[in-house]
Amino acid sequence: MKSAIIGTVGVPGRYGGFETLTENLVRFHDTHNGPGEITVYCSAPAYDERPKTYLGARLRYLPLKANGIQSIPYDMLTMLDAVARRQDAMLILGVSGAALLPLVRLFAPRCRIVTNIDGLEWKRDKWRGVAKWYLRLSEKMAVRWSHAVVADNLAIAQHVRDAYGQEAEVIAYGGDHAIAPVPDRPDQSVLDGLPAHYALGLCRIEPENNVAMILEAFARADRPLVFVGNWAHSAYGQRLKVQFGGRPNIHLVDPVYDPATLQSIRRRAQIYVHGHSAGGTNPALVEMMHFGVHVLAYDCPFNRFTTEQAATYFSSADDLCEQVKPDNCAHPSNGTSMLEIAEREYTWDGICARYFTLLTQKRPAGGIGKDDA
Repeated sequence: MKSAIIGTVGVPGRYGGFETLTENLVRFHDTHNGPGEITVYCSAPAYDERPKTYLGARLRYLPLKANGIQSIPYDMLTMLDAVARRQDAMLILGVSGAALLPLVRLFAPRCRIVTNIDGLEWKRDKWRGVAKWYLRLSEKMAVRWSHAVVADNLAIAQHVRDAYGQEAEVIAYGGDHAIAPVPDRPDQSVLDGLPAHYALGLCRIEPENNVAMILEAFARADRPLVFVGNWAHSAYGQRLKVQFGGRPNIHLVDPVYDPATLQSIRRRAQIYVHGHSAGGTNPALVEMMHFGVHVLAYDCPFNRFTTEQAATYFSSADDLCEQVKPDNCAHPSNGTSMLEIAEREYTWDGICARYFTLLTQKRPAGGIGKDDA
């Protein structure tokens, strides 16, 4: 059996949920003697060195970026290459290239297609006009023409059921890699500038992640906040850094990619503040749940499903400000519950096994749920 993973920057996995998923799928396949061979499609501009294999997986590179507007031709060309190489199964991560799926089904009728439709990308605030229309159409095409659809959150599965009358397989993300032993020492120059204990925020600096709301709350509360993100990436991030970066209790840290340093930052946190309002099961949240710290999450269905209603939720800066004041002992820590949920639901071995089960199932000749003729 030959399987292809499509729609990511590639491996070795770097920043991004789909890249982390791909890294762990390849690692699981290698350590558990998974079925057949795997090919991972990679974005050549993202890698200075381009080995042909990684942990037993074959790597193929395309000279396009995997994100932004180039993700559409990138995904489509990788699908065509997978068809030409007679792959038996494709795991497609995201819906950018889904408009091509009818042709894939026509020319490779026995190739099983499994698509993770991501977090309702078309609903994100950053998309407007034609881009939003195209992403919504792509989601519809992905659901219609895939043999199996993966939703990473029950709220997304409910959307698929309500909008398209189809069932989705709910498979979340793992987070236990975040607590795995790391061979290197952390970068002490990053840690030395931080307080001994603090609340932690960690995300891409985008409006839908309610970064301004979180910063406003901590600006009014007497509690240290360390917030890690790509502040220089956008005018929005730059404005927030100017507005809040001078506060004595707020520490705005640029992205941290070194695993040892990131793990040290997380281990010193007493509270994790999660502001995501869009998407599905967010990798940063399930990773942090493995550290067993108190979680304050923005009140939306995705976060409630991920934390099984056991976190503390906020919906405004006023809410959050009251919840993080040092003298507010109105609620006990939910860290024990977060850890129990994480160890039960968000470990990579169980998640990867479910993906490979989907990929190796009998390949239908028709739509989702239909048996081979």
